[in-house]
Amino acid sequence: MHWVRKSVVPLVCLVAVSLMSGCTDYKKKYDYLNVEHQNLKGRFENLQSERQQLADRIALDQQTIDELRRQIEELNKTPADATGFGEGYDVAFDAAAGTITVTLPNTILFESGKAALKSTTSAELDHILSVIKQKYADKDIDVVGHTDTDPIVKTKDLWADNLELSAQRALSVARYLISRGIPEKQVRAAACGSARPVASNASAVGKAKNRRVEIVVNVRRSTAQKPQASATP
Repeated sequence: MHWVRKSVVPLVCLVAVSLMSGCTDYKKKYDYLNVEHQNLKGRFENLQSERQQLADRIALDQQTIDELRRQIEELNKTPADATGFGEGYDVAFDAAAGTITVTLPNTILFESGKAALKSTTSAELDHILSVIKQKYADKDIDVVGHTDTDPIVKTKDLWADNLELSAQRALSVARYLISRGIPEKQVRAAACGSARPVASNASAVGKAKNRRVEIVVNVRRSTAQKPQASATP
């Protein structure tokens, strides 16, 4: 009997230690799960807040689009006047896409076959820049280069084809906007070459219309997450 008591005591101690160790483990697990719960709760609340902010911004964007459409359709204003860019500028407004497109002919911006901006273009670009800063400061801007269908001949050593020329011209305009205060994350440069003509390339007049750079203001922001783009090659 004495032997039994001596055996039981260590066993009871071992069980007690095991139970205490188990309690400690459970407490650690509880504390860990509680921290995870609080983290998830915080992330959920942040996502809810961001979702509401995005919804508010989208609603404001739609108000701007509706007001521009009202001025054009009901007040008979031109897109140039309604959008604030003013008469004398080639401006198109697309309510469905939520975009304002200002088109500049290449004759204003560049010498034939070149992608460096003329020094005399600053007046037009600075005016467009000032309107963007005043009325559309938080909007994404696309700068899109276009050419006619004539193949590159005189400057073939500089550009492989019209697509490359239109890309470099779009970059020149995009960099101009960025250098004068438009945040780089809001500016994208794109090239279309001769793929999207607005007139027939069968005539000199049509070709002149196709050689252009479009500055597109995206009034309606995208709800999709976009990678940051820049005006660097």
